[in-house]
Amino acid sequence: MAGVLKLDIRESSEELKSLLAKQTTVRGRERVQALYLLKIGQIKTLKELSILLGRDTATIYRWFQKYKNQGLQGMLSIKKGQGRKPAIPPNTIERLRQKLQGPERFDSYGEVKRWLKEECGVEASYKVVHETVRYKLKFKLKPQRKRRVKASSN
Repeated sequence: MAGVLKLDIRESSEELKSLLAKQTTVRGRERVQALYLLKIGQIKTLKELSILLGRDTATIYRWFQKYKNQGLQGMLSIKKGQGRKPAIPPNTIERLRQKLQGPERFDSYGEVKRWLKEECGVEASYKVVHETVRYKLKFKLKPQRKRRVKASSN
């Protein structure tokens, strides 16, 4: 029969079923489910599997190639992107934390921004400075407002 999948699945159907229950991501669940359906013989062709899972046949073929070459762990592995580098480097954030905890305090985020540029050579936007100081380092720069003393009524 044309289009019949011939994939040597090394894991037993019980192992795949328990692994399917342990999957925490949809991505992993789909891939293990594809192997499980093939192992128990419910699906015979790549086209049937692609219709059932709602994925393109090329995508499922790519999963199976990865399984053949790298095994189950390779098929389930998730690549982690590099991400964007922080505007303020970690060592500079540590210096800023020490400065904020010291006796000399900043009165505004603008002062922090100037200090970063002059002392550390870091050019950061006001928004980045505010988010770093206020939310990452958990410091409030607003000075205490003067409280109006009510005149005693004698």
